[in-house]
Amino acid sequence: MTAELVAEEGIRFATRATGLLAAFNERGVLAATDVHVARRLGRLGGETDEQVLLAAALVVRALRAGSVCLDLAAVDRTVLAEGDEVVDTSDLPWPDPAPWTAAVAMSPLVADDTAGTTGRPLRLVDGLLYLDRYWRQEEQVRETLARRAAAAAPTVDTDRLRAALTRLFAGAPDDAQRRAVAVAALRWTSVLAGGPGTGKTTTVATLLAVLRDQDPSLRIALAAPTGKAAARLQEALAEVDLPAADRARLGGLSASTIHRLLGPIRGSSRFRHDRHRHLPYDVVVVDETSMVSLTLMARLLEAVRPDARLVLVGDPDQLASVEAGAVLGDLVAAPAEPEPALDAALERAGAPGPPVRGGVTVLDRTWRFHGTIATLAAAIRAGDADAALGALRAGEHDVVFVEDADLTTRDPAGLAELREDVVGGAAETEVAALDGDAALALERLDEHRLLCAHRRGPYGVTRWAGDVERWLVESGPVADRDEEWYPGRPLLVTANDHDRGIYNGDTGVVIGTPRGPRAVFARGGAPVEIAPSLLDGVATVYAMTVHRAQGSQFARVSVILPPAESPLLTRELLYTAVTRARVRVRLVGTEEAVRAAIARPIGRASGLRRRL
Repeated sequence: MTAELVAEEGIRFATRATGLLAAFNERGVLAATDVHVARRLGRLGGETDEQVLLAAALVVRALRAGSVCLDLAAVDRTVLAEGDEVVDTSDLPWPDPAPWTAAVAMSPLVADDTAGTTGRPLRLVDGLLYLDRYWRQEEQVRETLARRAAAAAPTVDTDRLRAALTRLFAGAPDDAQRRAVAVAALRWTSVLAGGPGTGKTTTVATLLAVLRDQDPSLRIALAAPTGKAAARLQEALAEVDLPAADRARLGGLSASTIHRLLGPIRGSSRFRHDRHRHLPYDVVVVDETSMVSLTLMARLLEAVRPDARLVLVGDPDQLASVEAGAVLGDLVAAPAEPEPALDAALERAGAPGPPVRGGVTVLDRTWRFHGTIATLAAAIRAGDADAALGALRAGEHDVVFVEDADLTTRDPAGLAELREDVVGGAAETEVAALDGDAALALERLDEHRLLCAHRRGPYGVTRWAGDVERWLVESGPVADRDEEWYPGRPLLVTANDHDRGIYNGDTGVVIGTPRGPRAVFARGGAPVEIAPSLLDGVATVYAMTVHRAQGSQFARVSVILPPAESPLLTRELLYTAVTRARVRVRLVGTEEAVRAAIARPIGRASGLRRRL
C-alpha cells in the first residue's frame, strides 16, 4: 500500500490510481485508503469497471463519514469533503445513477438479495450499496428488534402499575413522562427521546422504581457509550427526588460503559456476552444512545436476553456516533404501525394519550435550562436561523454572541471575558487540587469548557489549548506547571483502560495528596483515584472538540465556530455545543457560520429507517 501513496501538500494521493478513481482522489473526495481498498477488491474479484470501483471507494469513504451505506441515486447531491474544506464536486464525472446502479448490480463484487448471491464483499439493497459486513449488522439489528416487538408482551400487574404511576406522578405536569414509564413497563423494547433537561433521567429513575415495585428481584444494568456519560447517568439517578420507599428500590445501582457491560475480550473485537452467552439482566438501560454506532448496537442487541426489557435513551438531534450509523435517529424517525393492544394497556394503566408507534416516546418540555438557551436550542433544532440569531443577539445574560472576531490573530479582540472565564476556572480548579479536594476540583473543572469544531488550525483545539496555556502562564499560575503532573492539570483520556475503569473521552484532574500527585475521575460516587504512573493515554484538556464533549454538561460553555464553509459545521454540531451549557453559552463566530450550520443537517445514509 505504501508504494501507492505519496504525500503532497498534506494530502495523500494514490499514485497508481487511474480514471475515475484518480479524478476523485485528486479532488480530495476520495482518500488514498479509499482508492486502495477499491482497487484491492477489484483485483480479488476480477472487477475492472471503473464505475463499480468508484462506487466501492465511495462506500468506504461514506463509512468514514458516518454513513452505513451509499445511496447511488443521491450521491452526487451529497457534500463530500476531505479535511477542513468543502470540495466542489459539481464538475466531476459522476456516473448517471440508473446505468451506474445497473453496472454495480451486475458486478461479481456485489451480492444482490433478489439473486440470492452470498459471500461477496459488497451488497446492493434497494439502491443502497453496503460493505457486506455492515449490511449484515443492519439486518441483525432490524431482525432482533422485529422479534422483540413480535414477542408476547411482558407480564405486568396493571393495577399495581396504575397505583405506582398515580403515586409517583401525582401532580406532575408532564403526562409524557408518565406515558414513557408505562410504555417501557409494558414493552420489551422502548425508546425515550428528548433534548437535554427534558426529564429523561427522572423518567428512567421512576421507571426503575416502578419495575422494582412490580418485581423487587429484577436485575438491572445501566450503561452508556462513554465512562463520562455513565458517571453522569449514575450521578443524575442518585439526585432524582423520589419517595423514600421508591428511592430504596434503586439502591446499589451503578452504571458502566457498554463495552464494560458486554465484557471486552483482550485482543479481539468480540465480547464475552453475545448471542450464545446473554447478559444476566432483566432490564438494560442505555443512556446517550445517539452516540452508539451500528456495530456496537448490533453487539448489544445480540447480548440482551429476548425476555429482558431494553430501554434506549437519548437525543436524536445531537451528534451521532463517531463510527458509522445513527441508530437512535433511525428508531425515532422510522415509520411504524400503531399498536392497539399497547394503547389499550396504557389506558388501563392510567397513561392514556396519542398512539405509541415503535415504542418511542418523545419528551419535549425543557426543565434544566430556560430563557434564551432553551430558545436558541429550539431554534437550532427546528432549523430556524433567523430565530437562532435573534436569540444570540437578544443581549440576555445566558447567551453571548461574539461576532466577527478575527480568530486568525494571536489575541483576537472581544475575547477578554472568555480569557477571564478560562483563567478564573483554571485557578479555582488548581486551588482545590492543591488542597487535595478531589470532588471540588472535579466540580470546578466542569464550571467552564472551551469547545471547538476542528482539531487543528486557527479554529481548532490545538491552537486554542495552546492559547489557554499561554494565558495561564501570563496570569501567574497557582501551581508549578514545570512538573508533568501538576495539581490542577485537566486530563482527557484518549484510550480505553478497562483494567482501571477509565475510557476514551473521560475527563479528570490531577490533585496533590500526601502520597504524591494523583489523577482523579468522576464515577457517580466517590472519585476514582489513580497514580499517574499507571496512566497510558491521557492528554491535557484546556479545550476539546464538540464530539468529545457529547455526554457531558458544564455550567458555562464557550464555542469557537469555524468559517461557514467548514464541512464540520452542521446543525447537530451547533445544537450539541449549545446544549452542553446549563447556565451560560458564549458563541464566537459569524452570522454566516451560524446560518451555514443550521442549514446543514447531517445526512447519514442508512437503510435501517425505511426497513424497520
